[in-house]
Amino acid sequence: MSWNTKTILKLGRVSNLPTVWSNTLAGVVLAGVSPFNLNIATLVIAMSLAYVGGMFLNDAFDRKIDAEERPERPIPAGEVKAAEVFAAGFTLLAGAVFFTFLAAYGWGSNVFITTLLALALCAAITLYNAWHKNNPLSPIVMGMCRMLVYLCAAFTATASPSVMVYIGAVVMLAYLIGLTYVAKQENLGEVKNLWPVACLAVPAIYGIYAFFSDTQIWIALLAFIAWVIFCLYLIKRKAKGDIPKAVVSLIAGIALVDAIFIASTSSLLIMTFAFAAFLVTLFLQRYIAGT
Repeated sequence: MSWNTKTILKLGRVSNLPTVWSNTLAGVVLAGVSPFNLNIATLVIAMSLAYVGGMFLNDAFDRKIDAEERPERPIPAGEVKAAEVFAAGFTLLAGAVFFTFLAAYGWGSNVFITTLLALALCAAITLYNAWHKNNPLSPIVMGMCRMLVYLCAAFTATASPSVMVYIGAVVMLAYLIGLTYVAKQENLGEVKNLWPVACLAVPAIYGIYAFFSDTQIWIALLAFIAWVIFCLYLIKRKAKGDIPKAVVSLIAGIALVDAIFIASTSSLLIMTFAFAAFLVTLFLQRYIAGT
């Protein structure tokens, strides 16, 4: 048994990493801070480590279930030991806290509050991985993880972020609740109850509201609405493979939510980075499983 690049990529589900980068960018922009700062690179590294560490822990905690349902995953397939994945996952989370501290220090922000938020993010990630099976509240916990990425990014960039950060965090929480609920039905091949899926509409509702005060949001808004309608079509059709495809498509759609917020608070140029993250995620998901 040994680590190799293929195993690391599978364990880390790195195809979805661009959505973490767009989350980080959106958090900084929503805080009212220019993202054109070298410290954002350190912050992106921190949030990336948190995501990959969380994905490692997901496989480690789910190893017994994967042995029955997904024997091709690295741990049940014998590519790596569970203890090694646990150690690597928690080490990556520790690295996330450290790099968040460095970014906050470089930006001159409140390192104490920022470090606490980074610890809260790592705690939420660990809680979700340890207790997401048969937990009806797991979609909320997962939503809190992405919500905390927004908050970590914002408070790393400034000690006094704009109120828009909190609005963005709540909207992202809602979207992740809907997404995670769909993901929990992935193995069933159908979504039993559609009402939690309504949470996916929250970013569109915000976007429509924001459009009346900033019409440049229309590109991101229409792209998001069209993409969610496509995903809902897959969920409704329920052909073989439709639910997993809807899940990874909705994950890529996280970047479109970021695009809506960036467009409503910043320039269209910066918004293009979120669109790029969306497209790169879709491309990478063709080669590395997103769930």
